[in-house]
Amino acid sequence: MTEFLNNIYNFIINLVNSSTIYGPLFACLLIFLESIIPVLPLFVFITVIFIAYGYGLGFIIAYFLTCLGCFFSFYICRVLLKSVFQRRVRKIENFDKLMKKIDKINFSHLVLLIAIPFTPAFLINIASSLSKMPFRKYACAIMIGKIFLVFFWGFIGTSLVESFKNPRILIIIIAMLIMAYLLSKLIARRMNIE
Repeated sequence: MTEFLNNIYNFIINLVNSSTIYGPLFACLLIFLESIIPVLPLFVFITVIFIAYGYGLGFIIAYFLTCLGCFFSFYICRVLLKSVFQRRVRKIENFDKLMKKIDKINFSHLVLLIAIPFTPAFLINIASSLSKMPFRKYACAIMIGKIFLVFFWGFIGTSLVESFKNPRILIIIIAMLIMAYLLSKLIARRMNIE
């Protein structure tokens, strides 16, 4: 496992160092596309951005592009697929029960789901767009949850091998998820979202 992680890290460093501005720009494009194409590894692209631009600017770029990609994915699915989905698929009883749960998902739970690093973004985007969830609720949840997700992947990615050896990382992850949950509760109460 350590050798695999070292190989990924070396690939990222070589990409950033060898291609000057094109490596980070390509990573920016891939961060945007990852919300639509599920097979792309988001953590690699965020790591490239963090290594190329540092923690401050790298975070802002990765966060903005990740949110933008999610909004684009949500919009495309809602415009192109929702009417077909409502007419055909939602009539299936078990699927309709699942969609009703998604329709009523608590805002704080949605934020927490988005903040968890291993949750596939494209599934959340598609499920949210096909449900009756208001865009405002989805957008607020994305903007809160992605803060923690981007920071997590940037932090882990830039110190990949050491982060798996250090038990402090687990504490940081738990603290970040608790912060995401508390922040979502506060915003839900202030903006009257549930």
